Amino acid sequence: MNNIETLIKAAMDAREQAHAPYSQFLVGCAVENADGALARGANMENACYRLGVCAEQSALAAAQIAFGLGNVARLAIVGGPLQAAEGTRGEPVMPCGGCRQAIMEAATLSGRDITIVCCDHTGQERVTTTIKALLPSSFTLPPA
Repeated sequence: MNNIETLIKAAMDAREQAHAPYSQFLVGCAVENADGALARGANMENACYRLGVCAEQSALAAAQIAFGLGNVARLAIVGGPLQAAEGTRGEPVMPCGGCRQAIMEAATLSGRDITIVCCDHTGQERVTTTIKALLPSSFTLPPA
């Protein structure tokens, strides 16, 4: 796997591609497999709010195409306001409930407790956790 700085940088780069004209809150996500391959995604807002897509969902969809959800090992999320004051740190962005469930689906398929690094817009303020810590009781796939 890549070092954590590479993963966070990929999420920061993805954040630059976010489409958030309504909230002005940009989020990027990078998903990594055990071999170091990366998939990226960003939040995409829509005037019909419920049609928007979270960065985590966007990145997981890209990961499914690139290497399959069953190969997801960890992910990084970077987010914050578009107009954040220069040099000012913020709060780490955590995945919403729906994204937690989607990450848990990947964890169930991969058989691993996926590591999640949540960062502010600078990538400096961080919380490292796992999906099982964030979603201890979840819907899971039925046994095969």
